Amino acid sequence: MTAGPAEALHSWMPHSPCGAWCLPTGDALPKVSPARRALRLATLVAVVLTGPLCALTLSVLGPRGRAAVIRGWFRMVLGALGVRLRVYRPGALSLAPEERERPRDRGVLVVGNHSSWLDIVALNALQPVRMLAKAQVRHWPLIGALAARAGTFFVDRPRLSTLPATVAEVAGALRGGAAVGVFPEGTTWCGQATGRWKRAAFQAAIDAGVPARPVALRFVVDEQCTTAAGFLGEETLLTALLRTAALRGLVIEASVLPLVSPEGHDRRSMAAAAEAAVTEALGQPEAEHAVPEVAAAA
Repeated sequence: MTAGPAEALHSWMPHSPCGAWCLPTGDALPKVSPARRALRLATLVAVVLTGPLCALTLSVLGPRGRAAVIRGWFRMVLGALGVRLRVYRPGALSLAPEERERPRDRGVLVVGNHSSWLDIVALNALQPVRMLAKAQVRHWPLIGALAARAGTFFVDRPRLSTLPATVAEVAGALRGGAAVGVFPEGTTWCGQATGRWKRAAFQAAIDAGVPARPVALRFVVDEQCTTAAGFLGEETLLTALLRTAALRGLVIEASVLPLVSPEGHDRRSMAAAAEAAVTEALGQPEAEHAVPEVAAAA
């Protein structure tokens, strides 16, 4: 998810200045006991090992069944780590009926801020999405195979010449009614600071004639935003995972924001509109106009 020095081959390559210095120090946050951490990790391993079995069942299920299995599996991942998911729809009571839900046969580009490996888990716990990920993910043990099986799109970031083909592939999936998840920052930021959004994925939405669904994600412990769940700089996924497993009371707050239509937009203005919506949502210390919708993973 992060871009190491070996990848920084051109100016388009995503880069974040965030690193270990952005994380809380010492005992700044409540922790669970070592025994509870071990139990969480053992439970997570058990859930992950069910992944290939779940993937095999997808081919024999209908769309609703596949969505239920994928959503349920990602919620079990959150539950294994003791992470709760709170979902809000700011201003949902004032939305027109056609804005509240996307038609099942219409594609949507799901976009949001990116600070943690848990972002992907949270999005799929809300609604199964085909993610756009860097090509290296395909070679990660087990995770890469599961990602490929789930229909992940892989972008070769050092080779800009492959980008148009990836955009066309994503546009084709959107035309077919898929929900595609993208983090336009291109890499992880700490959440206290954010990066400028890349626009290529929005071209896919415009080409397919489908809207973007902005989702603002933030991590909270004791009702205070925290960077503790971040996956930053050159740290490994294991390091970030162990830190997350140690936290007591971690909550992911997901604000599902109104759709951004492609009509009247080019990719620059569409990206700017979606980014502004997420930035505004993250800037609210409390979602005072948000309507609680789901609470998952105790």
